[in-house]
Amino acid sequence: MQTNSPGRIDSAYVWMIVPAAVLFTAMLTVPFLTGVFYTFTNYQGYGDWRFVGLQNYLNLFRDDVIWGSYGFTFLYAITATILINLIALSIALLLNSKIKGQTFFRGLFFLPNILPVLIVAYIFQYLFTNNLPAIGEALGWEWLSTSLLANENTAWMVIVFVGVWQAVAFNTIIYLAGLQTVPEEVYEAASIDGANRWQQFLKMTFPLIMPFFTINMVLSFKGALGVFDQVVALTNGGPGTATQSISFLIFRNGFQGGEYAYQTANGVIYFLLVIALSFAQFRLFSSKDDA
Repeated sequence: MQTNSPGRIDSAYVWMIVPAAVLFTAMLTVPFLTGVFYTFTNYQGYGDWRFVGLQNYLNLFRDDVIWGSYGFTFLYAITATILINLIALSIALLLNSKIKGQTFFRGLFFLPNILPVLIVAYIFQYLFTNNLPAIGEALGWEWLSTSLLANENTAWMVIVFVGVWQAVAFNTIIYLAGLQTVPEEVYEAASIDGANRWQQFLKMTFPLIMPFFTINMVLSFKGALGVFDQVVALTNGGPGTATQSISFLIFRNGFQGGEYAYQTANGVIYFLLVIALSFAQFRLFSSKDDA
């Protein structure tokens, strides 16, 4: 029987990794590097091109449309992340308590997560465009008599509402998993000491599920920064450019507006920004977890 010498990797393991490495390189690494290369050109996605150096990156910082898309995206991401985690944690606490039909309600609250995002968004688009204005007119509420999606001051709120409604389900499951790791003895000891429900949550439950809170905050913020489907289905970036997210702007102007190189440069900046914010957020909450 042949044995490998210490420190030597069996060739079988290498050959199992090679197909995945080749696919990863061909499907991700090469297109990414090609895209980065084109950011230094005036390439429109077709035809000839020439080098323009850092011009695309410099123009990004002078473009009001770009700044507007970043403003909307971060407004959406921050608002949605806070609401998602507040609602998901509240629901998880409720579902973790001893209530009748616990299994049924857990399945019911997870249902939005398995529905296609575009279909959900189109359904809500119909409701906010047709049904709610009709109800508003019947009740004599002027602010609801017209579509909230047609008003740039309220359209972003609708997008947040739809995004939060669907994203809460996944975060609830993670919080439920965290709550089930908390021993019952902890609550029994707290009750003996006279701690009420709020004190138990604040001093015991929340610190013990802090790793799950960290995961949810990072994932929900990262997911919210990439908002795209809700924008496409609900507003298509309107009214005007009020609800253009970064990913939507990159897709529309990059692939349909002849700004391939320019929007690819925007995508590179966006990619680096998301990575930096994710690491910063993870380190922030991890330090609190260690404390």
